[in-house]
Amino acid sequence: MLAYTYVERGKFELREKQKPALQDDRDAIIRVTLASICTSDLHIKHGSVPRAVPGVTVGHEMVGVVEAVGPAVAAVKPGDRVAVNVETFCGECFFCKHGYVNNCTDPNGGWALGCRIDGGQAEYVRVPYADQGLNRIPANVNDRQALLVGDVLATGFWAVRISEIAPEDTVLIIGAGPTGICTLLCALLKRPARVIVCEKDAARLRFVREHYPKVLTVEPVHALEFVRANSSHGGADVVLEAAGAEETFRLAWECARPNAVVTIVALYNGSQILPLPEMYGKNLTFKTGGVDGCDCGEILELISQGKLDTEPLITHTYPLKEIAAAYDLFENRRDGVMKVAIEEFFRT
Repeated sequence: MLAYTYVERGKFELREKQKPALQDDRDAIIRVTLASICTSDLHIKHGSVPRAVPGVTVGHEMVGVVEAVGPAVAAVKPGDRVAVNVETFCGECFFCKHGYVNNCTDPNGGWALGCRIDGGQAEYVRVPYADQGLNRIPANVNDRQALLVGDVLATGFWAVRISEIAPEDTVLIIGAGPTGICTLLCALLKRPARVIVCEKDAARLRFVREHYPKVLTVEPVHALEFVRANSSHGGADVVLEAAGAEETFRLAWECARPNAVVTIVALYNGSQILPLPEMYGKNLTFKTGGVDGCDCGEILELISQGKLDTEPLITHTYPLKEIAAAYDLFENRRDGVMKVAIEEFFRT
C-alpha cells in the first residue's frame, strides 16, 4: 500500500509499505477513505516532536471503513464507517477513567498514531484499542463533515469544555487557523455574550468575517485596546490561545481580565515565559496540555444535528499520490488554504 512516511528531519516521502495486520485482540484495521494534513504533521517534519519515530507513517486525522477487528472489539464491526481518534487510550487506567485520555499509561497511550506508530496518510491503518479509538459516523454525516472530528475539532471541543465559558462572558480566541476556527465553533455552542477572534493574516480574517459575521475580529496590534473596549470588566473573561507564537502567548494573558481563565490550545515550538512580576495581581488561571479527545461521539451527534459544521474549513482536496504537493500548499499557506483533504486511497 502507499503510505506517506517520516524519513528524517525535514523529509517525508510517499512509500510502498505492507498493509497492516491485527496485532492484538483489541485492534481494528481501517480502510482509509479520507484523511487530512495537520500542523502537528509539520512539527514532526521539522523535528519539533522528539517522540516521532523515523520510518513511521504520518497522519492522525482520518475517517474510513472498518476492514477487520480483533475478537475483543465490541463497539464496531467490519463495514462500519468510522472517525478515528487522534489519541490511543486503553479506557482502563486511572487517567482514562477520569477523562484524561491524553495521559493514558499504556505504552501506546496518548498521541501515537502518525507519531510513534503508523498513522493514516495511507491506504490502511491499524487502530489499537478500537473500542475507544473509533466512533461510528451517523448515516446523515458524510466523510468530509466527519473528517476533523478525531483531532482538530476534538481539540476545540476540549479547550472550550475546560474553559468554563458562561453566557455573560467575552471570549477571546487568538488565532484563526483550523484549530482556532474549531475552537470558535465550539465556543459559540456556549452562547457567550460576545466572541472576538484575533488574527494577523488577512485571508484568515476574511474567512472569519465571511462565515461567522456575528463574531468580532481584530488584528494583534490593536487587540488589547479592542478587547478592553468590547468587554465589561477590562478584558476578556476567557482567552483561548490557538496561535502558538511567543507574542500570542503574551497577548493571551495581557488581554485577560483579572481572575480570568487562559486556556492554551496551541502547540509551541519553544518554551514560553510567565513574567510573574508583571502578572502579579491578575490572579489568572492557566489551563494547558494536550487534547483529551474522548468526546468524539458527542461531537458527531452535534454534527448530525446541524449544530457543528467544519466542512467550510476543507478548502482543498488532493489524491494521495499528490500528497507532497498538498503539504507544500498547506505549509506555505497558499491560495487561502485552511485544511487539505487527501482522498483516492483505495486502489481497486
